[in-house]
Amino acid sequence: MKLVYSGKTKDVFELDENRVLLQFKDDATGENGKFDPGANTVGLSIPGVGKAGLKLTTFFFNLLNNAQIPTHFIESDLNKVTMIAKKATLFGKGLEVICRYRAVGSFLKRYGQYIESGAKLPAFVEVTLKDDDRNDPPITEDALELLGILSKAEYQILKQLTQKISGIIRDELKKRNLELYDIKLEFGRVGSDQKIVLIDEISGGNMRVYHEGHVLEPLELERQLFSES
Repeated sequence: MKLVYSGKTKDVFELDENRVLLQFKDDATGENGKFDPGANTVGLSIPGVGKAGLKLTTFFFNLLNNAQIPTHFIESDLNKVTMIAKKATLFGKGLEVICRYRAVGSFLKRYGQYIESGAKLPAFVEVTLKDDDRNDPPITEDALELLGILSKAEYQILKQLTQKISGIIRDELKKRNLELYDIKLEFGRVGSDQKIVLIDEISGGNMRVYHEGHVLEPLELERQLFSES
């Protein structure tokens, strides 16, 4: 297989002209050995976190596919810690779309003068560029169109999909007395019609989930979510 991309938490290999294989790693984003889903560097390695991330990703993608949400997911192999997905074209060099239900993380760092830590937010959506050298800068709808990354109509599709997907995940977590504070999603275009679909992963590595007042690290989230299953 041809290595297409080596990322922080996954390696991507080309299977054929329509499919890729994602190999999940035991690395997590953070700083100084502390997990942080909003960080753009690998901060620590946690044995088993790759498999836990794939298990969560498989669970949530199946949930979304059943809800008729367009995704790139085809199938996964937990033993090999791999996932097969439809090949997708990125928006520009990659976008991250964040849905926020609480004021924490980078949102609080930017706007803490105007809002209290942990304040509720109405499924607030923001977009950042995937650009480690510039610390993943936030970008506006107008700037996305100006730079030719996506049109305003496509932005609205991304926003609506993000809020719908995040709502489904939040409601599923609520069933286990878990609260979703924020989640980071990625989208791309697939097929000859360039349909916009959810790509990448949906795991503890790209969301903040709280239980009884403390944030859950990826392995804790997997244990909490599947504790009775």
